[in-house]
Amino acid sequence: MKKMNSMAILLSACLVFSGCGMTNTAKGGMIGAGSGAALGALIGGIAGHGKGAAIGAAVGAVVGTGAGVLIGKKMDKAAAQAEQIEGAQVEQVTDNNGLQAVKVTFDSGILFNTSSATLSTSAKSALSKFANNVLNQNKDMDVAIYGYTDNTGWKNSTAEQSRQKNLDLSQERAQSVSSYLLACGASSSQIKSVTGMGEENPVADNSTAAGRQENRRVEVYMYASQQMIQQAEAGTLQ
Repeated sequence: MKKMNSMAILLSACLVFSGCGMTNTAKGGMIGAGSGAALGALIGGIAGHGKGAAIGAAVGAVVGTGAGVLIGKKMDKAAAQAEQIEGAQVEQVTDNNGLQAVKVTFDSGILFNTSSATLSTSAKSALSKFANNVLNQNKDMDVAIYGYTDNTGWKNSTAEQSRQKNLDLSQERAQSVSSYLLACGASSSQIKSVTGMGEENPVADNSTAAGRQENRRVEVYMYASQQMIQQAEAGTLQ
């Protein structure tokens, strides 16, 4: 059964993400055409390193093709804006409604020193631009923020204590990013969740210094709000 499930995941991922040149607009139409929330959560989880399935407005119904296309266009534009921020890595992912979303990753080289949740000067500059040039230009998008650490242990701590301290640190990092975005003018109603994930979901090898740096990161997800979905369904989304 596990083997069959793995094959289903692989085939679904291939169907959705085949063709690396496909834009959010095209994928928004394909996904919105009837794949439904279940497939959206599945693919979103793959694309978002396990977090994609945790984002998405509660709409309770499959979003139609036309709405998916309109939302895809908005996400393409937001992704292009985010790509202008120095040090931001931008990816296209899928939320739990099967709709396109944008994932922006800020790594430790931009944001934090080791074992710290204090934003650097360069981090503040990047986040200020992100708040003003991206979030404030897309107020109809909701935001989820996730913080992570590497798996480095803490001095004079057991393995379990270190995991808990890393979890706490990741929450502090996510909160630091959220607080600074708000200070730069982002709307408090736009940021829906701020979550620390600790050592979970590493994106690189923790046995190397370069890998640990990649794992010390903050991910910001921009996804369609309930208002945006309603406007898209009504054909009024600009």
